[in-house]
Amino acid sequence: MRKLMYVLVLVLAVSFCYSQKVYATGAIAISEEEEMYGVCTGAEDKDQAKACAMKACKDHGGTECKFRVWFETCGAVAMSTKYFGIGWGKDKATADAKAIEDCDHNCSVVASECEK
Repeated sequence: MRKLMYVLVLVLAVSFCYSQKVYATGAIAISEEEEMYGVCTGAEDKDQAKACAMKACKDHGGTECKFRVWFETCGAVAMSTKYFGIGWGKDKATADAKAIEDCDHNCSVVASECEK
């Protein structure tokens, strides 16, 4: 019986160490001068999320796109004519509020995405 308990504890420990994360990864890329952005959700890892956000920014017409941030649940972009802000959080409202706060120049949310 004692041997069985050790095996169960070992199996649980290994399972915990190799368990999948709860959320996929998202990312945001911004082209400040052109006021373009790209938001990506649902990527399997940070590299994939970054590449997806950069592509989305370029697909929107950005030529000076720069990666800004990764997030796990929700991400948002707020913009005005000269400024931008980014935010992330556990829900859309939190991400939106942080993006508006980060911009701090009469910005409005232009993109807000959450994991499905």
